[in-house]
Parts: sequence; C-alpha cells; structure tokens
Amino acid sequence: MTQPLTRRDRIAEILTRELAPSVLEIYDDSARHAHHAGAKALGNPGETHFNIAITSAKFDGLNRIARHRLVNGLLAGEFETGLHALSLVLHGETTP
Repeated sequence: MTQPLTRRDRIAEILTRELAPSVLEIYDDSARHAHHAGAKALGNPGETHFNIAITSAKFDGLNRIARHRLVNGLLAGEFETGLHALSLVLHGETTP
C-alpha cells in the first residue's frame, strides 16, 4: 500500500513540475508555530508553516512581488487545505 504524500512532498512535486528549479530547499517550520492561535485553529499538528528557497529561470524578469504571487498561486490548493504560511527566498537564474 502506498503512503499518502506529505504536504512537503506535494509542495516539492508542484514546484519541481512548474518551476523546474535548479535549487529547491523546503524546511517544515511548523513546530515553531504550533503554539500560535492560527495554527491551533487549523487543528493540524504540523505541516502548516514552511521556509522555501527556490532558484529558477521562471523567475527571470519577474520582480519580487510577481515571484511571490507565482509561488502562492501554484500552492493555492495547499493553502485551502491547511497550509498557513510560507517564508520564501526566490531567485532567478540570471537575476538575484
């Protein structure tokens, strides 16, 4: 029987498929936020807060806001099912 994908796995799958990153680092930071009222209200013991660093050519020519909007849009389904917050460091291949 196949284990269901974790949120981290799903995020990695989506970002890899859509952004073809040369660098993708995903760190689950949920434990540091478990005491927050927002996290408690979700009733989810983990996988609510992530730090993500991505380097992708898809970010070339996009400003910081556009890069963040792109990633947040790609992960909209995760936000609908319990993802609460992302800390993003996003770089293009040719532009920081």
